[in-house]
Amino acid sequence: MQRLVECVPNFSEGRKAETVQHIAEAIGAVETACVLGRHIDPDHNRSVITFVATPERVVEAAFAGVKRASELIDMRVHHGVHPRFGATDVLPFVPVRGVTLEECVALAHEAGRTIARELSIPVYYYESAALRADRVNLEDVRRSAQIKSAPDEGPADFHESAGVIVVGARPFLIAFNVVLRTDDVTVARQIARTIRARNGGLPYLKALGFQLDTRSLVQVSMNLVNYQVTGMGAAYDAIRRETDALGVEIESTEIVGLVPRDALDREAEYFRKLENFSEATILENQIDKCY
Repeated sequence: MQRLVECVPNFSEGRKAETVQHIAEAIGAVETACVLGRHIDPDHNRSVITFVATPERVVEAAFAGVKRASELIDMRVHHGVHPRFGATDVLPFVPVRGVTLEECVALAHEAGRTIARELSIPVYYYESAALRADRVNLEDVRRSAQIKSAPDEGPADFHESAGVIVVGARPFLIAFNVVLRTDDVTVARQIARTIRARNGGLPYLKALGFQLDTRSLVQVSMNLVNYQVTGMGAAYDAIRRETDALGVEIESTEIVGLVPRDALDREAEYFRKLENFSEATILENQIDKCY
């Protein structure tokens, strides 16, 4: 069975589909690399490309995507509701098959060194690849970058057009959003504060509230960093309790990227409200098409 690493780069472009296509093509041109899915969000002005490759080629494929993004995306004119600092904003390596998290840490460091050397983009490491205890969490890395704290690799100053990049290694993460039937973003932010782990909410859950201008709605945007402890059902139910108390209805739910098969509960209410779900959303199904 072929050893595989997943990589899920987030790019600061969600309004020009052709730009995302060019980046995906650059990644897919590398031997063994297979693009499994793309998610484009115009409100966040952000896209997520999910791909897998063998550990021997995954850094090459990741670098190809980062390089193309640096050529096509200019952070000086970028606008969107999602926090971001770089054309390629985050670049996580995830063990999928026959690969350990420790190996992914080594791959992340190799990628960071290559990006800094070849593209002169400052690199910060996060999650399991972090070199400093105060840079494990992505939100802490963003604060470091915001105050221009010295990066882990590369020049001290932001790249003029490509900004900075955060590179890491982590277990599988589920990006899960719940859209609310209100245009009051303070409602989404209040709910996000209540349910997220760092405020005493659900363990392993990160959450922010965003305005969706294109839909005149708001969204609770979440990262489930350990879905086996806090899954989509638990996150949805926590939001449902808050919306019931506030008299707000839930419009829909959304998965960004792919999910493992065992993370889905097809009988749950959140599943019935999923936007644009298909069997292609399941990680294993997409991998089977490639290998």
